[in-house]
Amino acid sequence: MHTPDAMKRNKFIWMMAGIAAIIIIIFFVSLSTGIIHISPDEVVRTLLGNGTSRQELVLFEFRLPGIILALLIGAGLAVSGVILQGITQNELADPGILGINTGAGLAVVLFIFLSQNTVAAGTVLSAFIMPVAAFIGAAFAALIIYLFAWKKGVNPIRLVLVGIGVNAGFSAFITIFQLKMDPQDFRQATVWLSGDIWNANWTSVLSLLPWILLLIPIVLYKAKSLNVLNISDEVATGLGAHVEKERRILMLLAVGLAGASVAFGGAIAFLGLVVPHIARKLIGPIHQFIIPLSALIGALLLLLADMIGKNALSPTEIPVGIVVAILSAPYFVYLLMRSH
Repeated sequence: MHTPDAMKRNKFIWMMAGIAAIIIIIFFVSLSTGIIHISPDEVVRTLLGNGTSRQELVLFEFRLPGIILALLIGAGLAVSGVILQGITQNELADPGILGINTGAGLAVVLFIFLSQNTVAAGTVLSAFIMPVAAFIGAAFAALIIYLFAWKKGVNPIRLVLVGIGVNAGFSAFITIFQLKMDPQDFRQATVWLSGDIWNANWTSVLSLLPWILLLIPIVLYKAKSLNVLNISDEVATGLGAHVEKERRILMLLAVGLAGASVAFGGAIAFLGLVVPHIARKLIGPIHQFIIPLSALIGALLLLLADMIGKNALSPTEIPVGIVVAILSAPYFVYLLMRSH
């Protein structure tokens, strides 16, 4: 006879396997669709090293890096959203609404602005500098939010309200710097800020990969802390948790994931908000299950949005952030209505 814990674990394993299978299917569909059509069997042959030079160029230099970036960014933003909803005890919290994405965005826009005549945006050096710059910007935003939200501890509602204010202020600064850019950089920044997987190359993949592979396992290790913090600060303190210390560590992890993801995916809204809700509805409130499930759902949603964006109005590409917003906005409205 199966215990409830064993049944939940089996359900979790089947869900992970099912979502992974859907990701693999969309992965191959994404590789085969685009301006240059490559049939599924040709995709497989090319991946095995038996394709033409043209097919290898299209798959390995153009499509594969973008697809892998979409998977990494989706996982990073989703897990960041899980953390922020857990530490604020607010189901409407996410890196975009709290201003963390905007802080990272401001840092990247500043980087583009200051390096107009020095470091080209597509160089190897800039690919590794940008996630660091985005992390610094996101960390600065989080620090301001935390300081202003502090009043004998951090009140979760105050944290969200301050985050919304910081988001608005940083957005204004982004607009100011955009207006001072030359036309080409202005267009680049505008498309990127709408949510766009830009500079999709192997250098960008290698720049983002360590952030995701290192930080998500640490978040999973901290899942018990998230479980406790999600109840209430008083209960967490009663159970022996160092509430503010754990909240600061988790906030830093959320900042790292969001900042690095924003550096290569732009200001993608709603993903970090919607995905944790879907995961909780599927598997319940335990973060040991929510975190890996959210990572896979986030990767799946962004991969799907990227495929739609590249093919819906081909040859014109729709920025992936706009597609995510269209897919997620109805659910966001539903959450707002349900919360009142």
